[in-house]
Amino acid sequence: MATMGRCGEVLYNGITLPDAWPPHLDALTAEPLPVPPYLASPPEVIPIDMGRQLLVDDFLVERTTLSRTYHNATYHPASPVLMPDRPWENEGGHPCAMPFSDGVWYDPAEGLFRMWYMGGYCAATCYATSRDGIHWVKPELDVVPGTNIVLQGTRDSNTVWPDPDEADPTERFKMVQFANDGDWRLGMRCSSDGIHWSTAQPCPSFGDRGTFFFNPFRNVWVQSLRADCPGVGRCRRYFESRDAFGWCGYAGAPPTYWVGADSLDPVRPELGTPPQLYNLDCVAYESVLLGLFSIWYGQPQDRPKPNEICVGFSRDGFHWWRPSREAFIGVSERRGDWNWGNVQSAGGCLLVVGDELWFYVSGRAGVEGSAGSGVCSTGLAVLRRDGFCSMDAPAYVTGELLTRPVTFGGRHLFVNLAAPDGSLRVEVTDVDGSALPGFSAEECVPVRGDSTRAEVRWTTSGNLSALAGGPVRFRFLLRGGSLYSFWVSADERGTSRGYLGAGGPGYASRVDE
Repeated sequence: MATMGRCGEVLYNGITLPDAWPPHLDALTAEPLPVPPYLASPPEVIPIDMGRQLLVDDFLVERTTLSRTYHNATYHPASPVLMPDRPWENEGGHPCAMPFSDGVWYDPAEGLFRMWYMGGYCAATCYATSRDGIHWVKPELDVVPGTNIVLQGTRDSNTVWPDPDEADPTERFKMVQFANDGDWRLGMRCSSDGIHWSTAQPCPSFGDRGTFFFNPFRNVWVQSLRADCPGVGRCRRYFESRDAFGWCGYAGAPPTYWVGADSLDPVRPELGTPPQLYNLDCVAYESVLLGLFSIWYGQPQDRPKPNEICVGFSRDGFHWWRPSREAFIGVSERRGDWNWGNVQSAGGCLLVVGDELWFYVSGRAGVEGSAGSGVCSTGLAVLRRDGFCSMDAPAYVTGELLTRPVTFGGRHLFVNLAAPDGSLRVEVTDVDGSALPGFSAEECVPVRGDSTRAEVRWTTSGNLSALAGGPVRFRFLLRGGSLYSFWVSADERGTSRGYLGAGGPGYASRVDE
């Protein structure tokens, strides 16, 4: 977690926040935001005890000859996995069974995937469960007898966040919803079971599509608020509180602007419209905060909004690194496909399922010749675990990656490596880059094959326990393969103590421990 230092809060990764936090931005522009301060001036020594260490930026990298490749998710062939097939899901003018953001979470106590979603177009919030994440059941509940509705009433954006650490059993589930209860407004609710919800507490609103999330790295709840900024259009404001319901009682000046689309986001040639940030859902994954940026590219006259999901990463919870502006999860360009328009993320963002990350998304098939949404359903996209980015070396040369000085308390080094025809050796060095006795590249047993959890060993040293406390550097020497992440585990199972997004099968909590 975080501690307090002389200048401010010191995070799990050695980043020291300034006393004035969060930073205050009076406005945004179309110019890209500066490089995050933690990349411009990283800590002298970086603790790596929390989570797999993703190589999505140069935070951990002193120098390298490897090439960096960013990867996009691909749709599971079962998509769409949830379709509107109940009478109440045909209310509102368009058949609808999709998260907007709502949420998809894994419940380890029940062994269930649990989904909250928009049932009927802006008509209700519904609930479904699944044993495998592919085949979904819509149970008959008692809220509206004979249906799977958990909340009736005209709604827009909604986010559900299970909170297993909440001491009050009536608040184990939390919700932020933009709904019409006589007037459109943002409200917060709580529930003991995710099915029976309290009356909404009204909150300040800046418009529709407001969402929220919990940042466990700093133990704060964050409101990701829809805003509009001159010259930028749709963007986000940021508000944080230790209390999940802190936003309800806020009566101060508008909170800081946070992030928007910028000039690096591509323009669709047929529309010619500067992109805007339609929504931002976030979750802690391993050692970073992941952001799923729903980018709006304009409104065609003959299809739904071609919104697509792009990805970003943050190591301090506020500043974003968006190295790729390609669609991480995109729309189909084939008229009539379930995701021809408006692909957006689900609350919770991702689940860890075996060696994959699963992303549930909304999609709209459209109505030919109009901007109507048509049939709205839920799809599933997948990515290799930690697979947002790889550091790559060709088969004919050995590439090197040297880390910045790091410290750890574990004993076993693990890597996520794809090298079926190549190999990886790792050398542990002192701060000056000299190999430590027993941990040279020559003494390293080459790691080969394709595994998301492969242990690195040395012939003359049992484990890394003698080096705990450091600081040391790791030198990765890779030929013919791709390195996705590394971490030092306290046990031989390779647990990372990092965060697992919305959880997943085989984990007792949303932490890999």
